[in-house]
Amino acid sequence: MGTPTGEQFEITRGSARAVITEIGAGLRVFEVGGVPYVEEFAADEPSPKGLGQVLLPWPNRTKAGQWVHEGEKQQLEITEEARGNAIHGLTRHEEWELLEHAESSITLAVDVPAQAGWPVPLRATITYELAPRELTITHEIRNEGESPIGVGVGTHPYFRIGDTLTDELTLTMSATRVRPYLADAQLPYAEEQDVDGTEYDFRGGQLLGGVDLDTAFGGLSPAEDGTHHHVLSHGDQELTVWTGPDFKWAQVFTPSDLVGRGRAVAIEPMTCPADALNTGTDLIELEPAASWTGSWGIRVR
Repeated sequence: MGTPTGEQFEITRGSARAVITEIGAGLRVFEVGGVPYVEEFAADEPSPKGLGQVLLPWPNRTKAGQWVHEGEKQQLEITEEARGNAIHGLTRHEEWELLEHAESSITLAVDVPAQAGWPVPLRATITYELAPRELTITHEIRNEGESPIGVGVGTHPYFRIGDTLTDELTLTMSATRVRPYLADAQLPYAEEQDVDGTEYDFRGGQLLGGVDLDTAFGGLSPAEDGTHHHVLSHGDQELTVWTGPDFKWAQVFTPSDLVGRGRAVAIEPMTCPADALNTGTDLIELEPAASWTGSWGIRVR
């Protein structure tokens, strides 16, 4: 009998090691020198709270699962029943095809067929590649249909620095805009606002102890190399989540308990915010036969 996340694919380089799941192509393990830098779950368990999953062809929520494509109303399956939304795309629970598996890299692919609520077929691939203290993830999406379509990509990793408690980590982000969580809303995000003078200004770093977030950050200021940097630190230890230019958003989520380890922190690279299928905000527009490629990664020191 198979595991809930299918076959487990290991890649290594030097002292760096990662494990990728067949179901969902998710990141289950990333460690360097035996030190874990993502929250993990057992190979015989399902992924808790979306841990490590790939979110496409849209991340986050689509309000009531409804949107319009070329004048025709679409109705996606409601996968967040408590709020009546469609959440995190169509591939999290699908079996991805293994295309290539080398010692330090792996590439998997999945087809997204035309279906109820999603009228245009897609082909998606993901490549995980290790360097001695870094993991790079590259996504590609190809429009296999006959009409243009707007898509979004996200991932759902939870980060740690060894056994350091989440509340003892400092989060630094270059975000200048924010969409805070609204607990009572059907689509629970407020209008976008400046972080200036608010509790959501992480540009100078904030200790995560006492901070409660399920929040979309935008207006990301790029570093000199053109990438965006989201940094967790503790003393002289540092973990950087870097994202390519098209990953213009990052969702930060701090659940109170994850796999029995207590508080956790997800930093979710996203190309677009919640409900982008309706608003069009930062969707990647793909013409027939066109492809998009984008990367992000985890670097530790």
